Amino acid sequence: MFLENASQKGWIEVICGSMFSGKTEELIRRLRRAQFANLRVEIFKPCVDTRYSDEEVVSHDAHAIRSTPVESAQNILLLTSDVDVVGIDEAQFFDEGIVDVCRALADSGVRVIAAGLDMDYTGKPFGPMPALMATAEYVTKVHAICVRCGNLAHHSHRLTADEKQVMLGAQDSYEPICRHCFARLRAGKE
Repeated sequence: MFLENASQKGWIEVICGSMFSGKTEELIRRLRRAQFANLRVEIFKPCVDTRYSDEEVVSHDAHAIRSTPVESAQNILLLTSDVDVVGIDEAQFFDEGIVDVCRALADSGVRVIAAGLDMDYTGKPFGPMPALMATAEYVTKVHAICVRCGNLAHHSHRLTADEKQVMLGAQDSYEPICRHCFARLRAGKE
């Protein structure tokens, strides 16, 4: 998206999809463009996400950008005075308050770019993401490639027996699969 010079200030963009679809990479790309445009940018991620770095947002292919880990969505409002763009990674891990935080920021003239999983490993909508997508002016759904058949993947298939909704992991714990391979796995045909 080329929104850096939009005439209206303040809106919400959501980047969603499965694991390994490039959500964080796209978030970093948009935030770097905003930095190149000399906009004041702040980036946040939930404290629970320590997979690659405590203080950076890092994509699976090792692109990184400095960020501030926060305990709750409300902390973002406390740390965003005098900014033009706010980036939020792993939005699905925040409480429902993230939606109101994003609205408040956008209403005050801030461009908000949030990235997160739209579905959990069972294929159900994940946390605040449905409400965040409904509130956003722009929603981009990115896809991975199914590791089983090569089609577009939009499911994050968990490779372990852990049944907690939130389980941090990467290639060792998840694989991207398409709708049809996901349905076959759920039916026990693979």
